[in-house]
This record gives sequence, C-alpha cells and structure tokens, in this order.
Amino acid sequence: MSRRGLLAVCLLLLASCKRSPPADADAGTDAGVAATVVDAGADADAGPLVEALMDAGTHASVKAPDDAVAEVHPLAVCDARGGAPLDAARDYYDEGHYEEALSCAAQAAAQEPDLAAAHAERGTALAALNREPEAQLAFARALAIDPGDADALLGAAHLYAVQLPSTRERDELGALYAERGLSQPSTPPELVPSLALVAAMAFNDLGQADQALDRATIVLAREPGNHEAKYEKALALFELCRFREAKTAFASLLKDKERAAHAHQHLGLLLEREGQWTRAEEHFEKARALEPQDFPPPPLPSPDEFKAQVTRALADLPADMRKDLEGVPVATEEIPSEDDLLANQPPLSPTILGLFRGPSLQEPCDGSETPCRSVALYRRNLARAVRTPEELREQIRVTLLHEIGHLRGEDDEELAARGLE
Repeated sequence: MSRRGLLAVCLLLLASCKRSPPADADAGTDAGVAATVVDAGADADAGPLVEALMDAGTHASVKAPDDAVAEVHPLAVCDARGGAPLDAARDYYDEGHYEEALSCAAQAAAQEPDLAAAHAERGTALAALNREPEAQLAFARALAIDPGDADALLGAAHLYAVQLPSTRERDELGALYAERGLSQPSTPPELVPSLALVAAMAFNDLGQADQALDRATIVLAREPGNHEAKYEKALALFELCRFREAKTAFASLLKDKERAAHAHQHLGLLLEREGQWTRAEEHFEKARALEPQDFPPPPLPSPDEFKAQVTRALADLPADMRKDLEGVPVATEEIPSEDDLLANQPPLSPTILGLFRGPSLQEPCDGSETPCRSVALYRRNLARAVRTPEELREQIRVTLLHEIGHLRGEDDEELAARGLE
C-alpha cells in the first residue's frame, strides 16, 4: 500500500470522527481548484450542472464524457426510511451504502439547493465512490454557499490532501481547507482531530514538518492512541532532524501492521545515518518484504559508477550552465551530513537529493567557506527516489538543474514553479 493509500484510511482510525472516506481512490482531475473555495462565481459552473441533473424524484449524475455526449448514470429514488433525506444520506454513508447515500444527498440538495450541508454530503458520497471530479464540484458548491461549513471543509481537505494523487497544488489546497476548518469557531469539536490530522498529512507532504508536528500534536492531545497521528509525528520529527526522537517514535510503530513497512524504512534511514549499514539494510529488507511496491530495491550504482553518471550529466548540460559551474565543484556523497541539514532553519530534509552550498552568483563570497560555492549529489537518496537505472540518470540531470537554479539565485518556490522541485 502506498503512503497515500495508507493515509486515505486515516479518518476510519479517528473514534470521534463522524464519517470517513474509503481507503483507496483512482486518479482524479482538478475540476475544482483553489479559486472555488470562497468565490461564489465558481458556483456558476457547478450550479447548472448539478441542478440540471436533479428533479424531485429520480436524480442523475454525469460522468466526464470521452466525446461530446455525456454518459448518464441514473440514481435510484432516495428511500429516506421515514426520515429527512439528508439524515438518511448520512446514515447510509455510515453503513457503507454509498450509492444510497448519494441518492438521498442528491434529493436533499434538490429540495434545498442553497443548503451547503446537502452538497457537502453529496461530495462525501461521490468521493467514497471514487467519482472525484464530481466530488470536487459538490464541495466547491457547498463552500461557495457557506465557506465555513465544517463537513465540506473536512471532505474537501481529505479529497485533495489524501485521496487524489499527490501534487504540490493539491496538498496546498488540502492544507488550506483543513486549516480553515480548524480556525472556524463553529467547527464541531469532534471534527477537530480529523481536520488536524489531514492538515498534518498535507504539511508533511509539503515539506512543512514544523507545522505537521504541531497538527499531529493536536490530534494526540485528544486521542493519544491515534496511530496515524503517531506516524505523522514520527515523520515530522525525522524531517526536522530530531533523529533520536524519530527513532523512538518509529520503533513504537513496528507492530502496527498498517505502518510497519514505513517504520522499518525510516529506521533503516536513521541507522544508516549512524553508520550501522548492516542493521539499516535489515530494516530496508523488512520494508521491501512488507510493501514491495512502495519499497523496491533501489538501482544503486557503485560509487565509481555514480560519479561517472554525474560526470556525463555535467557534460550534457547546456553551455551556459557549464560556464556558470566553472570553479564550482560538484561532489558525489552518500547521504547529506547533519551539519549541512542543520545549517538551514527549519532544517533540510534528510532525504534531499542534492545540495547547493554558498551564495548565488549574484552575491559575493564572504570567505567563510572554501570553496565559496559547491554542489553535492547524494548517491543513496537519489537511488531510493527512483525505480530503474534510466530513471536514476534522469533524476541526476533534474537534480543538477535544481542546484544550478540555486546557484543562479532561484529559491525552492521558483524552482517548483518550473517543475524542478
């Protein structure tokens, strides 16, 4: 199970959570983006689509068409079992009957088109059915009606930060939704741990480990036994280079079947930093045995082969980049040193692929480092970031471009915007 697949079961682990989406989801599209969070104009797109598919009886929903004709999937008439359709939708969802939940949520939305809770419930059911584009529109409409609706904020946060495949934009949007939910005075207390957990996941994926640690702590203060929050806390401690605490935290998760593979992998990384190569490899092997898809054997070249690949990548750079690198040594190293990681605040991630040291070309050297500027590429981290030798060669090239970007004065945000994250 991938990390994101693992995280998608998070809300099922929260005893105080009202509802939770299912574990796995197929890839979706960004039909609703950040601008739809509070902009009522976004409803101009969502509203006609939703209302055109509804009447007082049978409702329908449209799957994204492959051509000009949309494929229509009629829903059954809502059987509210003597109650209100919205209450029935929630009950059906809790029972795992997502089609029935969607039918009743659609009925509730048809009866009260301006009821944010009904559209939020539709979004939750659609997400559970892996109909992510429609779920995005439903959550967008709910939040256009009421930007502070806690259920819509939680559902949207989970959809973007956990269920959909990870991208920076989705993780940022998920974090924004979760943080808004946490900041609303009207948010029910029982939803706070769920929102804080999704925020912790999003912040960890965004490399904002200090904020992830804060949000995981919120969850654990209310639910000390929450294993998903324990994992997010352990991951944040690792990323913050608090290695002793991280080692204890990951060791406590070894008996947790859902997280054991990731715990073994991180313990291997921690032992590797201590120079305990044999023990580290034992943990890596256990991680591979438990989750072979997530932790395949890395295509690790020998140090000499790795150095030769870096040399070839340097020779293939454009002439202007090679010129900028004149007098800037490019070293190959195993893993980043603790001194390099802690030179920044917050610290750099222990899993960085490369590092540029020194001022940019536009700034003078102050004489504190010799040489003034240098680049390092990390053999083990690069090999673990890919699956094949071909991918490794490409990742070496991309990492060099990233570090040259720093040499030229670009920051991480600018590089991420250029696809050099």
